[in-house]
Amino acid sequence: MRKWSFITAIFAGIAVLFISAGIYAGTTVPDVIKMDNPAYEKHTKSIIMFTHKQHSEEYVEAYPEFFKSGCGECHHDENGKPLELKIGDPVQGCIECHKIPGERPKGKDVPKLKKKERLEYHAEALHYNCKDCHKKFKRKTKTKKAPTTCTKCHPKKKK
Repeated sequence: MRKWSFITAIFAGIAVLFISAGIYAGTTVPDVIKMDNPAYEKHTKSIIMFTHKQHSEEYVEAYPEFFKSGCGECHHDENGKPLELKIGDPVQGCIECHKIPGERPKGKDVPKLKKKERLEYHAEALHYNCKDCHKKFKRKTKTKKAPTTCTKCHPKKKK
């Protein structure tokens, strides 16, 4: 009888270990995230390799006065308010709320969209989030370290 209790305890321990590892692996963030969303049939510009670790750790440490909201500087709720997150917390992908792949339609025959309507487009939301933050960073730090042009973030594809 004792033997079966011991074996059951071993298997339960192994199961807990695997379940814990699965939960942890599901909430870890890679150091570099390839911004390649499957919602896009084709990318017209090169894919951004977003340095998550650099942004969430190194830049926060180097410029704490700039990153007052921590993870909330990038991750926000449906009203644009910063989320109170810590590394490892689960987050939704941007495409979950900004559901239309690509940028808003452009041209003189296209009706003007309000900002809220433009933010329905995934690429527009990413551009607002990144470019606005980079511009604010450059103004506050009086440096040119954060890219704000297309080719700085999306370098030409090598043929």
